[in-house]
Amino acid sequence: MVILKSADEIRKMKVANKTVARILARLTKEVGPGITTRQLDRLSERLCSEAKVLPAFKGYQGYPYALCASVNHQVVHAFPNETPLREGDILSMDFGVLYEGFYGDAAVTVPVGEISPEAAALIRVTRQSLLDGIAQARVGNRLSDISAAVQFCVEAGGFSVVRKFVGHGIGRSLHEEPQVRNYGEPGKGLRLRAGMTLAIEPMVNAGGYDVEVLEDGWTAVTKDGSLSAHFEHSIAITEDGPEILSLTD
Repeated sequence: MVILKSADEIRKMKVANKTVARILARLTKEVGPGITTRQLDRLSERLCSEAKVLPAFKGYQGYPYALCASVNHQVVHAFPNETPLREGDILSMDFGVLYEGFYGDAAVTVPVGEISPEAAALIRVTRQSLLDGIAQARVGNRLSDISAAVQFCVEAGGFSVVRKFVGHGIGRSLHEEPQVRNYGEPGKGLRLRAGMTLAIEPMVNAGGYDVEVLEDGWTAVTKDGSLSAHFEHSIAITEDGPEILSLTD
């Protein structure tokens, strides 16, 4: 069941998501050769404590960390570790918080020092595909209009959309209905309505779209070893169009 949110509920979600955005922005400033993703994870927890919010992912279905930190061919849900990042890596950070009963959720992919032209293009296209998808999140459109816009942008850029993982509704639960695919034909699925809140999150591979999950039960990697990027915003659908909740001031 899709849960429509009131103006007050969206206000609380905006606080949660702005907090996510600020923490991700701070983490991004720390990213560089030599830092470890475990250091970033510990920093994210400290920033949650300072902001008086709870890290949404830690303990969620058994996930042991506050931050998902996926490097290079890791697509999503990778565990932070003590391996230093290296020049030329790309790092995807997925992060969420819980504030007054409502969740915020967003993700970014950032370069570690100087990166290859292919990696830079992958990041650029993935970010643009998210914005193109958000632009379709309008009252009266269909859910798959978002999906089709993401896929068109990605494939026009020469990359592939991961099929195994999807976006989702968000609110009092981290994952609510509906699922938001990043691929498909337009004009299908439920009609979008004001008050819907969605986390839209394209995951894009430089090679094929197939992925596999490692033995830890969480870390997803590209099957062909190609690079992967991930961007995510939580949004609210309003009568005036989509409102991105996970932006800094």
